[in-house]
Amino acid sequence: MIGKWIPPHRRAWSLKLIGCALCCIALPLAAENLRVVLEVSPPHQTYENGKVAGLTTAVVERMLQHAKLTPQYEVYPWARAFRLAAATPNVLIYNMARTPEREQQFHWIGKVASYKFGFLKLAQRQDIQVQQLKDVHQYVVGAQREDFSAEWLKNVARQPASQLQLQPDVLETWRLLVKGKLDLMIDDPSAIDDMLSKHQLKPADIEFVLFIPELEQQTWIALKKGSDPKLVQQLREAYQLVESSAELKKVMELGLPQG
Repeated sequence: MIGKWIPPHRRAWSLKLIGCALCCIALPLAAENLRVVLEVSPPHQTYENGKVAGLTTAVVERMLQHAKLTPQYEVYPWARAFRLAAATPNVLIYNMARTPEREQQFHWIGKVASYKFGFLKLAQRQDIQVQQLKDVHQYVVGAQREDFSAEWLKNVARQPASQLQLQPDVLETWRLLVKGKLDLMIDDPSAIDDMLSKHQLKPADIEFVLFIPELEQQTWIALKKGSDPKLVQQLREAYQLVESSAELKKVMELGLPQG
């Protein structure tokens, strides 16, 4: 049978109609991109060979899979990551302490980690003796800019400004401690293994001298207030699907008080 000839102008319209019909066929929806800012803070957030990973990152990625969102990671020192997320709608930040000062700045999506913080020193520094909080005032203490521990040191512990050194990230704070430029810093004993390895230290080379109960924190995934309400709801619904996951249980148990 000879096919019916279609004039060129009608053929063009036929191709357009076929194209429209194909567009109507149900295809898997591509995941939308979501800008995500974070700091490097092992073991929760790591960055090696161009890849973001870590314990809390695994939870966030599972949540974003449920939300059909693809993370576009941007790794910065904490202060820059925080300021960017605080100023820019629809930018996700994670592993952030939920403090009274930050409460009205962000939509809080869900908890992502648990910490038990204390002051630590190099064990060889026998000259550093801390029995109570006021003893800390005579020593140089390091913390990260815009970190809740830095605000606590300034506003609650009343650490003298001359004895407080703020760094861009926890990596630099550790470097200065190991070099003897700092006497003390604040960290969680369950989160220091990567730093010990990086600086070729053994657990016995570090000593926690004072734990502060009020510094026990559960950290959060968050977005700036004013972000797209649909995005906020989408993320909250996805978080509910990972709230009982093995990944989240593992990371939440790390910082629980022992004993």
